[in-house]
Formats: sequence, structure tokens, C-alpha cells
Amino acid sequence: MTAGAAMPPLPTRGENQPPAAADLTPLLELEKLLQENRHLWRGRDNTAKRPDGIPTGFPELDALLPDGGWPKGALLEVVVPRWGIGELRLLLPALATAGRQPRWSMWINPPFIPYAPALAEAGVSLEHTLMVTPRRPATETAWSMEKALRAGTCAIVMAWSDRLPERTVRRLQLAAERGNSLGVLFHGRENGPSPAAVRIRLEPTRSGLEVQVLKARGGGRRQRVHLVL
Repeated sequence: MTAGAAMPPLPTRGENQPPAAADLTPLLELEKLLQENRHLWRGRDNTAKRPDGIPTGFPELDALLPDGGWPKGALLEVVVPRWGIGELRLLLPALATAGRQPRWSMWINPPFIPYAPALAEAGVSLEHTLMVTPRRPATETAWSMEKALRAGTCAIVMAWSDRLPERTVRRLQLAAERGNSLGVLFHGRENGPSPAAVRIRLEPTRSGLEVQVLKARGGGRRQRVHLVL
């Protein structure tokens, strides 16, 4: 330092000091929640898919569904233009899988009487199959389905119903989560947004069904696949 040069000011307390480390606890807790809760997902994360769903029996359809099959502990909505186009054959593999568990498969208000020999040939356990015919289908179908899903004693609960309010569908979705059951709701019209985890629409073809994925929680939508039945 030359004579007469000004002495640089000494740093005061706190100047030029590194900032205190940020508290990362909230971020770590959020990351843990995303990793442990399968109902939460990142919109841009295409690599975190966990193939722990119920196999549909059709590999090409499993490839479209985020869980690699029908979701566990969730509601599946199936939009069908008319009954008897093969919608039940689409669920036979899941019914056969459910029959290997110590829980029931429940059918609520089916439009036709199921043919027991065909179900048995497909591997469905008739001993663990329950049929429910509500006296007042308009009000009791959804009520019966919610009670069965919430109880947790059924591996799969299928119901055929007309249009249901969104709040009722949401209750069914929550009941399926509570009981860790697969709920399948068949109806004939697509009624706007749905709280269900997965919603598909079926169209008959000469050799089987065209399945369009209208909604899949944690995955893509508006994808189509043709299934040969």
C-alpha cells in the first residue's frame, strides 16, 4: 500500500458472509409423500410408474394404463353404448384373479342373469360370488356399491347403473380407496368430468372391442386399443 492511499473499510459484522442454509425439511417431507403415496404423481414424471395394477388379461391394454392394469383400491368407470357387447368378457380375467383371494366378488343390478358354467370355465370362483338385486335400483344400486366397497370384504364390486351425480361417483371412489377394492361402474353415457381413477369407453367391432381410455389417473388419456375377444 502506497503512502497516502485510503484504507479500505473493514467489513462490518454480517457483510460478505455466506447466507444461512435454507431449511429443506418441507421439501424433504414433500418428496417422501410423493414417493410413499401411490395416489400422488408428478405431471411430468413418466418414469415413476409402478406396475402394481390388476392385470386385465390383455397386454396391449395393460400398456396404456399407468398401473400396468386395473387400479387397486380405486373406481373404474366403463361407458358402454349398449349392454352385451363384450364388456363382461373384458373383466373376466380380473374376476378370476379376485377369486383367488379370500374376499368376495359382488355383482349389483346386472342387466342379464350371469351364466354360471361360462364363469366357472373362465376361472371365476362361484363360491365367492355374490349377486345383489336392489328393489329400487335408481337409489339402492349406488348405496349398495358404496357399502360393499367401504367394508373391504370384496376384492371387486361391479354395478350397473344409470347416470349418477358427480358427488356420488366421488363417494364411490373414496369408498374403493378405503376398502382397497376395485369398483367397476357400468353405465351408458359419458357425463362430463369424473372423480373415478380410470374411465374407459367401449365400442363393439367385428372381432372384439375398441377400448378408449378417457381418463387414467397418473397417465395419458384419449388413447385407443383394439382387443380381440
